[in-house]
Amino acid sequence: MSNNDILRTLRYTFDFNDFEMIDIFGLGGLEVTRPEVSDWLKKEEDPEFKPIYDKQLAVFLNGLIILKRGKKDDQIPQPEKSLNNNLILRKLKIALNLKEEDMLAIFANRNFRISRHELSAFFRKPSQPQYRECKDQILRNFLQGLQMKHRP
Repeated sequence: MSNNDILRTLRYTFDFNDFEMIDIFGLGGLEVTRPEVSDWLKKEEDPEFKPIYDKQLAVFLNGLIILKRGKKDDQIPQPEKSLNNNLILRKLKIALNLKEEDMLAIFANRNFRISRHELSAFFRKPSQPQYRECKDQILRNFLQGLQMKHRP
């Protein structure tokens, strides 16, 4: 899944307008313009399409965490230079204050079965033997299940 797909899906799921998107980026510590946000949200076929890089998406996800949960110690978290699906899933779990049961229910919305052990493996450190990489299909099903929950 591309970063732009993730951003588009989150915008649609939570019904954010351009100005709310700009505010979320601001909460994460990055000032963006409306044309930048607009270009990130365009389809790849559009000539004005611009890719959003990992660091910018990390800023957006950090801003979403601050929007939904508030600042921690009055500090803006430093964005990661590179993201993977495991980290994106973790940031969404934190932002939405999801428990294991909530996440399993979101997957169930899509008729996607995943066990508690599989789910917990996504949140382990990569050095642990039980760590499991979150594939695009799993993240896509989670985002679509989230969409079904918030915009049925």
